[in-house]
Amino acid sequence: MRRWLIAVSVLMLACSAAHAEDQAPTYAFGAGMQRMPTWQGSKDHRNQAIPYVDIDLPGTGELSTTDGLTIDLLGDDRWHGGIYGNWLWGRTHDDLGHLGGKVASLSPRFIGGGYLEYDIDKRLTVGAHVAHDLDGAGSYWGIYADYQLPNVWYIEHSLEVLVEGMDGAAMRRFFGITPTEADNLGTRPWHPGGGRQQTSLGYDAFIPTSKRTGFALGLTYGRLLGNAAASPLVRRFGNRNQFTQTLAFVYHY
Repeated sequence: MRRWLIAVSVLMLACSAAHAEDQAPTYAFGAGMQRMPTWQGSKDHRNQAIPYVDIDLPGTGELSTTDGLTIDLLGDDRWHGGIYGNWLWGRTHDDLGHLGGKVASLSPRFIGGGYLEYDIDKRLTVGAHVAHDLDGAGSYWGIYADYQLPNVWYIEHSLEVLVEGMDGAAMRRFFGITPTEADNLGTRPWHPGGGRQQTSLGYDAFIPTSKRTGFALGLTYGRLLGNAAASPLVRRFGNRNQFTQTLAFVYHY
């Protein structure tokens, strides 16, 4: 899977030469911290050191540690669509805390698929993506709207509303409970089907500290829906309200 991401990243850089007359590419690299739920549906949080990468090649695509990978194959002024890829966190024995050993740990996974976006105007974009585990059985989808807010001083910021869903295989992987796990937890088994999984509101901001440096801030509130929220794993041991905060120091050019 890593070879797949490297290959498409090289493809993005190679294709950028064909769009030299478009807007100038931008590159941002840095590092920071992310505070996130220890597992999907958890009421506890962990602090994770993270790299920050955002490579934007207008007319070609984007590679970002926050939004994943997109490669634009349409080449239209308003319509954008093509290849989509991202990374899903798993959950380790330590992440599960007192649930460790009672429910299964999950390895992280790459997902790949496609996306389609439409620029309603210079500030508002709506879109959707679908993806499948590159090493598993789960499928995922998302519908979103992204609005670029007017700058405040030199601060660039935006809002995003996102609704996400999973098929039955993915829902059972993250939120299901086998009979053996149910006995360990003292609860009932849970074998959910697919459907909506979460709706979220995100705020992203770039706060410059010089011409080439600044802080990238991300705040996200998510609320689990449907079979994800109804899982005994969430109802008894977690929380359907999910908060994630990210702060990174970035050098861009």
